[in-house]
Amino acid sequence: MPALPLIIDSDTGSDDAVALLLAAASGLGDIRAVTTVAGNVPVGTGTRNALISLETAGRTDIPVHPGCARPMTRMLSSAQHVHGEDGMGDIGLPDPSASCESTHAVEVLLSQPRENPGELTLVTLAPLTNVAAALLRDPDLFTRYRHVYCMAGAADLRGNISATGEFNVWADPEAAKIVTQAATPDKVTWIGWDVSRKDAVMTPADQQHLENIGTPMATFAHRINRTVADWARDVTGLAGYDLPDPVAMAVALKPDLITEQEQAYVDISVADETRGQMIIDRRVSAPAPNLTLVRRVAEAGFKKLLFDTVGTLAPPAPAAAP
Repeated sequence: MPALPLIIDSDTGSDDAVALLLAAASGLGDIRAVTTVAGNVPVGTGTRNALISLETAGRTDIPVHPGCARPMTRMLSSAQHVHGEDGMGDIGLPDPSASCESTHAVEVLLSQPRENPGELTLVTLAPLTNVAAALLRDPDLFTRYRHVYCMAGAADLRGNISATGEFNVWADPEAAKIVTQAATPDKVTWIGWDVSRKDAVMTPADQQHLENIGTPMATFAHRINRTVADWARDVTGLAGYDLPDPVAMAVALKPDLITEQEQAYVDISVADETRGQMIIDRRVSAPAPNLTLVRRVAEAGFKKLLFDTVGTLAPPAPAAAP
């Protein structure tokens, strides 16, 4: 089966980094470009982290394009209290050898599917600012992609940044609202934090296994999530840290991991009290569904993909063109 042609939009913190390893090193993804946006960390820091992650996977040839530096109408509220000041657990990672591209992320999100209509899958791991900005310029953008998978929301209304809000949607709810208004369930699938909380928690035994694998990618994936493990213990109360972006990427790469999904009409709250909350209307009289919502995935299958991928030795980085 040929690798899936991908565009990945990321605010690269520690879980995004693991998702990039899955896409770059599993053999299932063919990353054409990574676009970055402010979210977990400022956009410059996220861009650096994307380059480091791809270099760890031996893929310095993949272009990284910085995008929007703040949400559409709000000030940036980062998640550095979760992922560390550098977004990667503050473990002192060296600078990447590659540099980012000059073309803005929004231009890439617009031009790539025009040049390759119906071929590319877009996977978003971040606040949806870049995507919403592209939609404002091309309202039919989603029709040009093969499919769009978003790590976004919490369909059971259990939040991680607020009582009912998931961080990516909470960080720029206006952008998320634009995305839902442009979406159709045959084109756009959301994998929310509810899936990660149930089916992608790295227990202490999983963490020990990751550490024991001992390859550069496994060691990288383990070390960069150390501050997330502390936050999960103190805030969300999970039995380990969870991996929302990697499980969303896994669904895009292997949709057969999905064990439960639904189609529903979804709106997004932009009110202060319920900022970022998904408003899901499942009534018979509801408007037509606009999203496919993944509700559960096969935990064992996801973890096997993760461990198998990081257990490989990354190929040498391609030589720079003369």
